[in-house]
Amino acid sequence: MTTVDYVLRLGDDALVTAQRLGAWYAAGPEMEEDVALANIALDQLGAARLLLTYAGELESAGRDEDALAYQRSAGEFRNCRLVEQPEPDFAFVIGKMLLLSAFQLPLYEGLASAGDERLAAIGGKALKESAYHLDHSTLWTLRLGDGTDESHRRMQGALDALWPYTGGLFVDSAEGPVAFASLRDTWRSSVEDVLRRATLDVPPPAAEPTGDRPHLVALLAEMQELHRAHPGARW
Repeated sequence: MTTVDYVLRLGDDALVTAQRLGAWYAAGPEMEEDVALANIALDQLGAARLLLTYAGELESAGRDEDALAYQRSAGEFRNCRLVEQPEPDFAFVIGKMLLLSAFQLPLYEGLASAGDERLAAIGGKALKESAYHLDHSTLWTLRLGDGTDESHRRMQGALDALWPYTGGLFVDSAEGPVAFASLRDTWRSSVEDVLRRATLDVPPPAAEPTGDRPHLVALLAEMQELHRAHPGARW
C-alpha cells in the first residue's frame, strides 16, 4: 500500500531540490552549467508536480499540487533534511546533487517496476533524468576533487558538511513500494566509487542534526511569498 506521506516525501524532496537549484541560474561557473542546472531543476520540478498531484488524490482533501506546494508550513513538509541545506558555493551544489541522485536513481528504478501503477509511471519517467543527474554530478565531483588544491579543499569541505544529513535519505517513515532503507548499500557503493576516483575521503559517520529547520522555513518563505500575497490569483 502506498501512503500519502510516502508520496509527499518523494515530492517534497524533488520540490525543495528544484527550488535550491533554481537559485543558481546565471550563478554557475560557466554559461553551459547555468543551462544544465536549470534543466536539472526543471526535471526535479516536473517530478514534484506529478508526485504532489498523486499525493493530493491519495489524500482526498481537495488539495492539488499548488496547494500542497504553497499552502503547507515547514512542519508539514516531509522532505529529508539533506535537500534543504543551503549551498554557499558550487561545491555544495555538486556534492548535494551527487548524494541525492545516487539515492534517487535506484529509488526510481525500483518504483518503475513497483506494483503501484501511478508511481511506476512516474518512476519510469524520472529514471532517465536521475541517471543524467548522477552522471553530471559525478563528472563535476571528479573535476573538482582531482583538480586544484583549492577545488579539492572546497569539494571535501562540502561533502564533510553534507554527510551527516545523508542518514535521513534512508529513514522509512511511511509505507510505500520501495523501502528507502533497502537502497543504502547501493547508494554507498555508488558514492564511494565516485569519491575514490575523485581522490576525496569518505566522511566519517555522523549523527544527523535534529531540532528546528530554519533553512527550510526560509526557503519556503521565499518560494511561497507570491502565492500567499495573492491567494487564488490566476495569471
